[in-house]
Amino acid sequence: MKKLLAFVLAAAMSLSLAACGGSTTTSSAPASGATPASSAAADKYKVGILAPAVTHGWVAAVAYHAEARCKELADKVDYKLYTSNNADEMTSQLDDLMTWGAKAIVAFPQWEGMEVPIKKAVDAGITIVNFDIAINVDGVYRVSGDNEGMGVEGAKYIVDKIGKTGNVVILDVPTSGSVAELRKKGFTETVAKLAPDLKLSTYATKFTREDGLKDFADILTKNPKIDAVYSMDDETSIGALQAIKEAGRTDIKVITGGGGAQEYFNMMPQNENIWIESALYSPAMVRDAVDVAVNVLDGKTEEKVKIIPTTIVDRDNCAQFKDDKSPY
Repeated sequence: MKKLLAFVLAAAMSLSLAACGGSTTTSSAPASGATPASSAAADKYKVGILAPAVTHGWVAAVAYHAEARCKELADKVDYKLYTSNNADEMTSQLDDLMTWGAKAIVAFPQWEGMEVPIKKAVDAGITIVNFDIAINVDGVYRVSGDNEGMGVEGAKYIVDKIGKTGNVVILDVPTSGSVAELRKKGFTETVAKLAPDLKLSTYATKFTREDGLKDFADILTKNPKIDAVYSMDDETSIGALQAIKEAGRTDIKVITGGGGAQEYFNMMPQNENIWIESALYSPAMVRDAVDVAVNVLDGKTEEKVKIIPTTIVDRDNCAQFKDDKSPY
């Protein structure tokens, strides 16, 4: 855990995530003999990145990959990256990007309340690419993992491992908006088709290991027999696994997750008595969102919605997904 926290903090520092919300601005310097900076900058697209402040390793990795992709496109992109703690702060940053002259903005909100400011930007002619959590505004492009598909695959996985009867706990995260709604929808609808006799119990938690530990410790005391856990997030699952270990429980045979945390992958082969699964939802998908923004500015045709399919990772294939360079 200390290593992960250190990595997240290092990623956060590299992104200049200051207390005021943090912003990173890059304007590539011209090589010797190249066009002067003022002229070169005029030929580049101004692209803004709006991301949440780091509360989670996955969120840190999203900002990391967004900035890395902008740097790779330095010959045609000037960018500003802002991080925020709430919708009001992100709205203020959106206004700053509009004043700066952003032609495109990749927006990754984790709260409700961004619809009005995003519509304002769309009406001003700015290309908006919505990453992950859906913003209900016409004219917005969207790039996301297959949240509903994650739920579908999680249900199939649990039924495959425990059969069509048993007690399953759903760790819901209602504060995450469309992300949890779609994952839960995919899961419950698939269970209803495949194993309607499974007993489902739903509890609220959050996408952090601390909440996973605290909330699942309470859930264990309320439920003397649990066969499987449908968790939507790797961090939540890491906390839940700690609670299971501390309680000495051996009844739970499956726990799912989502995201693609390297630490979680490492846990998979180490736990022979419980199947640990993650529906891969890579933070690197934000690179696709940056590409969509630039392609639209280039006049290329892009689909309004790009959904990246789900891949299931467990002890049988986790070695294929190990990445020592990943910040998550």
